[in-house]
Amino acid sequence: MGNVLREKAQIMDSVAMRRAIARISFEIIERNRGVENLCIIGIMSRGAQLAERIAAKIEEVEGQPIPVGYVDITRFRDDRETRAEGDNTSIQFALTGKKLVLVDDVIFTGRSVRAAIDAIMERGRPDSIQLATLVDRGHRELPIRADYIGKNLPTSKDETVRVLVSERDGEDRVIILEKAE
Repeated sequence: MGNVLREKAQIMDSVAMRRAIARISFEIIERNRGVENLCIIGIMSRGAQLAERIAAKIEEVEGQPIPVGYVDITRFRDDRETRAEGDNTSIQFALTGKKLVLVDDVIFTGRSVRAAIDAIMERGRPDSIQLATLVDRGHRELPIRADYIGKNLPTSKDETVRVLVSERDGEDRVIILEKAE
């Protein structure tokens, strides 16, 4: 019974998520002075949906489609005992010479991002990699910092932050979960 989680608080609703994604999208356009050589890769699974939404918003603003891919980090993780069969990564464009924006739903220890960078570098060498995250909850174990943050959310290590996206979960919201007593 010790691993049962219950919802402690809702941090973002669908409107707050939409606003955060729009703000991140505008910041990406501004920092990169447009969208030339820009591509977006989402860390599976929910980072992939967020990457799609950011790319759609950028296309809406700039009138130019942005290549979007997804990276499966399972076999690159160093913090889990996994024997991954296969690789669900989908990147249908060259990475070399690109300004790549890596998208994750929640950044916590930084280990998922490190694994994603390893997976990306195995496939090409972008000119730069920037990091966008919907939620930054602190507690880094590696020297990794997000360039674009939807919401900073200091949490305890005992809490879990879950991003729900309509494409996978039927609703858009960000919640904090805690262990049920």
